[in-house]
Amino acid sequence: MTLDVVIVGGGMVGLSLACALGNSPLQVGLVESSPHTKAPPADGFDLRVSALTLASEAMLKNIGAWPHVSRERLGVFREMRVWDEGSPGAVHFDGAELGQPHLGHIAENCMLQMALERRIAEFSNVHWYRPAALEEITVQRDYAELRLDSTRLRARLVVAADGARSRVREGLGIPVHGKDYRQHAVVAVVQSERPHAETAWQRFLATGPLAVLPLPDKFSAIVWSTTPELATELKELDEARFCQRLDEALEQRFGGFSLVGPRGVFPLRRQHARRYTEPRVALIGDAAHTVHPLAGQGANLGFLDAIALAEVLRDALARDCDPGSHAVLRRYERWRKGHNHLVQCGMDGFHWLFSGGGKGRQLFRGLGLEMTDRMPLVKHEIMQFAAGLQGDLPALARHNAALWPPLS
Repeated sequence: MTLDVVIVGGGMVGLSLACALGNSPLQVGLVESSPHTKAPPADGFDLRVSALTLASEAMLKNIGAWPHVSRERLGVFREMRVWDEGSPGAVHFDGAELGQPHLGHIAENCMLQMALERRIAEFSNVHWYRPAALEEITVQRDYAELRLDSTRLRARLVVAADGARSRVREGLGIPVHGKDYRQHAVVAVVQSERPHAETAWQRFLATGPLAVLPLPDKFSAIVWSTTPELATELKELDEARFCQRLDEALEQRFGGFSLVGPRGVFPLRRQHARRYTEPRVALIGDAAHTVHPLAGQGANLGFLDAIALAEVLRDALARDCDPGSHAVLRRYERWRKGHNHLVQCGMDGFHWLFSGGGKGRQLFRGLGLEMTDRMPLVKHEIMQFAAGLQGDLPALARHNAALWPPLS
């Protein structure tokens, strides 16, 4: 089977690219190893959630997936409150200061995947290969060939959207560099006695940041980044003791918690591919980069990769250029690699500044938080970044944008 574009990986980022290429002149294949997306539990929430920026929200609207997102399961945050264990410093952000009704949403990953899959079903030019696992990839001058379990596909362009352990990237020998943060993230969903006030809360502890991300009603997603040893201890505590430790870490601001469902633990590592592109191949999302979750930017960076690549492909077709040529794909790499690297470095800086340290570092970050809270222009810039409103954004990350005209 010969296609124009084959996307390997049916997660949120790969699905976003497929939607962005819907109704285009391109014939698109989607390769995914799992037979179906697991629905969120009816009496709880998926452990894996993403903080969607305003840019990601605009993208989901522009590709037509937003109407399929369940509003009953979607959290919204209009404010952010950040404070530090080792100093009196604190800062408060309010979306109203940007003239925005909110700063972002908290969404379950599986719910977003289901919404994107429903949108993909409306396109005639996107074809699923599922369940199917990539066995081998070879690149020729004019095409790339993929050998799946029982199928061979040829494509002018293969897009790796298959995660941090990308088989496409590894199969082509594209090197990565990175570092282990020596932290694990403990994730859980809790119900608090006091409301979260549609606010994203984050406290920087000596062992790492603890985030409380608002879901509907009094439910919240917890992302507690800490040492591997403490993560194991928190995972193994009984429910009452875990909720007590959580309440203490947040200075009893929520009046106590109860667990909703299980807890999970995930190791944290920074990773960046040396190259995002080769002739006939492009990397997007976690296949290209991973970042510390302390600012919730991981999924948003992947979404921007996807729609930037879609825009590059649109422009290439308009000029009658080969969408898989290295000259075309280099534009995508130049567009996204530098921005992703800057975000990674920024997250590393915050991680260093707010992870323990002596009295000097504590004093510095306390003063920094207090000064930031008193400087409207600085706060405005930080909120612009957090909402995804800065930088050279792809068209689909802006409101009321359209990529492809409907096919006749």
